[in-house]
Amino acid sequence: MKSDIVVVGGGASGLMAAYAAADFLVRSGSDAQVLVLEKMPRPARKIMISGKGRCNFTNLKDWNGFSSHVRANSNALRPAFYNLTPEALTEFFSAYGMRWVVERGDRAFPESHHASDVVDALVNACLSRGVKILCEQEVSSVERKDGGFSLKLAGGGNCECRRLILATGGLSYPTTGSTGDGYRWAGGFGHRIVRTFPSLTALVPQGYKLSEEIHSDPELPRHIDRSTPLSELGEKLCGVQLRNVGVTLEIDGAGAGEEFGDLDFTDGGIEGPVGFRFSRQAVKAMLNGGRAALVLDLKSAVEPAELSERVRQLYAEIEADPRSLRLRDKEKCRILLGKLMPWDLIPGFTAMHPQIFSVTRLRSGKQLVKVHLDVIAAALKCWRFPLEGYVGYERAVVTAGGVALDGMVPKTLESKLAPGLHICGELLDIDADTGGYNLHSAFATGSLAGLSAAKSLLAPSAD
Repeated sequence: MKSDIVVVGGGASGLMAAYAAADFLVRSGSDAQVLVLEKMPRPARKIMISGKGRCNFTNLKDWNGFSSHVRANSNALRPAFYNLTPEALTEFFSAYGMRWVVERGDRAFPESHHASDVVDALVNACLSRGVKILCEQEVSSVERKDGGFSLKLAGGGNCECRRLILATGGLSYPTTGSTGDGYRWAGGFGHRIVRTFPSLTALVPQGYKLSEEIHSDPELPRHIDRSTPLSELGEKLCGVQLRNVGVTLEIDGAGAGEEFGDLDFTDGGIEGPVGFRFSRQAVKAMLNGGRAALVLDLKSAVEPAELSERVRQLYAEIEADPRSLRLRDKEKCRILLGKLMPWDLIPGFTAMHPQIFSVTRLRSGKQLVKVHLDVIAAALKCWRFPLEGYVGYERAVVTAGGVALDGMVPKTLESKLAPGLHICGELLDIDADTGGYNLHSAFATGSLAGLSAAKSLLAPSAD
């Protein structure tokens, strides 16, 4: 099997690379062929599950706003971004029949909120330019041959090409086919691989999972598999969604960042936009042996003294209410907490702050329960979650680290070490926040890699 350009990996970056290459070749009047080899039964499996199936495919911020959300090597991403801007990407999808909408935070989604529409548009675009997509074709090895490349297939046989684009993805969501093969092949050509780790993943607080079910992972210290059962505390918090809360990340006891927004407690741990934004920094710290914690401020718009007075006033009103005459102090406290936080958060809040109550046994044998309002006010402003670990690649949205950019030409995404080899997508040491930034980066780097490969193929000096 031979092709002029072979793209290994039929995900977001791979399909866009194939389209960009084939589109340039067609417009140039060339009959050169582009082939995509995808090891899964269908292409773009990871796109299908992105954004919980809704697929936030880009973010419409300009470069200054966009780049502020890129956590590694934003300068290297710049040429790819300007080659395929968010506006150009939305025009591309519109041209292939996909309507789209913009939601809060400049996030763009297919109008149907079905990720399959994104996949269909990508595949149809490729087919319209003559791209051949072969599924269930796993590549087992890649090597140089006669100025081009030779690929061995796991099922037998081989494929040869003049230009090669690696778009195999990282390590996140391995069930979609991302198993890190591209790192091995890039390393074989001499590329330096920056240590990889899960990002945009759940952070697991201490006591959130059953400790006896947690197993150590020598490759990812403090990795806690998402399937690990929840503890009693985890059961109380799981499913709670918090809106508009302040969150501080602590690394080794010192503040390392502040965010304001939404946060979710899930079967994995702490997620949501704010949790995800802190996950990269927190995971990296834990991998390096550091201590990490998230500190929640449920009343970030209220000063501590003002909040303390408000808590006292609310409790005084509850005690003065005739309906409270027969209520115990713990029941009055629950009513108070219900005025200060979502009801479903109360069990977890009280479980983690037992000092809210103190019990004194009287000579008569009765118990006197006292509610400490100052403790409640303080906990609302500073609810600390020391982190025990994090969910690994099995459910991480993206892989941080990857092929070092010092071995790549940013304007073409061609390897400096193996001419004719282009690398794009999650394989590169580029990752960003949640909000459409990572998928756009995949599309943009794929487009630049594909276009550059096709141009070099037709250049006068091409072999």
